[in-house]
Amino acid sequence: MASITLDKLAHSYLPNPQSDADFALKELDYKWEDGGAYALLGPSGCGKTTLLNIISGLLVPSKGHIRFDGQDVTHLQPEERNIAQVFQFPVIYDTMTVRQNLAFPLINRHVPQDEITKRVKDMIDVLDLSDKADRKARGLTADEKQKISLGRGLVRYDVNAILFDEPLTVIDPHMKWQLRTKLKDLHRQLGHTMIYVTHDQTEALTFADKVVVMYEGEVVQIGTPEELFNEPAHTFVGYFIGSPGMNVIPCEIDGKTARVGDIQIELSDGYSLAGSKTELGIRPEFVSLSSDKSGLPVRIETVENIGRFKIVRANLQGHTINALLKENEEVPVDPTMTFEPSRINVYQNSHLVRVGA
Repeated sequence: MASITLDKLAHSYLPNPQSDADFALKELDYKWEDGGAYALLGPSGCGKTTLLNIISGLLVPSKGHIRFDGQDVTHLQPEERNIAQVFQFPVIYDTMTVRQNLAFPLINRHVPQDEITKRVKDMIDVLDLSDKADRKARGLTADEKQKISLGRGLVRYDVNAILFDEPLTVIDPHMKWQLRTKLKDLHRQLGHTMIYVTHDQTEALTFADKVVVMYEGEVVQIGTPEELFNEPAHTFVGYFIGSPGMNVIPCEIDGKTARVGDIQIELSDGYSLAGSKTELGIRPEFVSLSSDKSGLPVRIETVENIGRFKIVRANLQGHTINALLKENEEVPVDPTMTFEPSRINVYQNSHLVRVGA
């Protein structure tokens, strides 16, 4: 296991990059702690696979250094970095049994036979594959094959880190939940440094202690699931995290008042943000609808019943705002809308403005 330090790391696929726009991965400084569980989260093309490939050694960064426990590994080959990698599609040997597949990486590293036997047995038990241990892999289901692929990475105790590149993409949705839970349990048991790449917020938030959110080649926020939900550092984080995502409303801000069209919204703190693009962000969970005439007048556009609650889309001064109602709550006639003041985030040029700024 190892801590992983990213020191002014950046990468461009162009031979002579001239500006930030030429970089697939913009400059990044961060340290992943030994034994932590991290997720790289973002849409396709945001730079997360580029970053993972730099960590694994498949790419040499254009700028900066990467260190494992302080050792500079920037120019080391993947096999010299002592990492395990689990890919999107299962990488196993169909002609081998489950037991043989799990033993193979240990045999290659000349681990003593009694130790191989013990580790393989333990991993088979952990993966719930005891009844299939001596079956050839070719006859197993896709999720069982991916379990073996996960096990091949986890069975090695000596790795600096285990990297997962969207490992649940080919898995049945019901099995995804079980494997996510299993992977989290394995992290607690084994304590490996784990980095998990995904575009699925549920996978990232349920697996990771810290989530690295990426957007257009830039890391826009690193935080716990709670931090990403309560205080998105960038409007993209607010939009991308949550279902539905955060409401983002263009406005003008003067002190403790935000003006949206013809209406005013009171803020819990004062801001001085003249001459820049300013927006309010508020989660649908903290938007209320009622018949109280003291609220903000809105027009209901649609109501979507998704079982446990309803998503109500309302028009406020030309902006669509999502609010959540419990499944047994009725949408008010001639409704007004209120925002929980302490839950309003203020953004300047898409970045969160901290209280008092």
